[in-house]
Amino acid sequence: MAFSDDAVEVRAQGWRTVTAFHHLVEDKLEAALQAAADLSVVEYSVLDVLSRQDSVLHMRMYQLARATALSTSATTRLVNRLETRGLLARFICVDDRRGIYTELTPAGLRLLTQARPAYDDALQDALKDAATVPELAPLVDMFGHLRSGQTPA
Repeated sequence: MAFSDDAVEVRAQGWRTVTAFHHLVEDKLEAALQAAADLSVVEYSVLDVLSRQDSVLHMRMYQLARATALSTSATTRLVNRLETRGLLARFICVDDRRGIYTELTPAGLRLLTQARPAYDDALQDALKDAATVPELAPLVDMFGHLRSGQTPA
């Protein structure tokens, strides 16, 4: 199916807008997390995802990769770094010896707790900044709808 040049440009412009929004938010988060806890956004994401597991604070590596939108190899490298820092631990799955779990350590949970207010504040600031850019404002509005459970118009 062929698309007109206008349709291609509309999609390309939409993607550029999403990318600009992502960079604005990620840059603010990165700076805040580095200052508050010496964490990158992706490191924070891994700690955060693990902290939200029902009382067990661990996941299989492939699940962690999917939850953080990272490749398996990138997840392994990241987990290695965080394990070296004492923030995560790995262990073999008892039920399936091929499976490896990654678990948040008490030190990882403490650092996440320390970093979370900086993350929350930076996200709020980034969304306020994005709301002032006409092309990005609709994306900011979408976050409000997500929070309230409403469907965007």
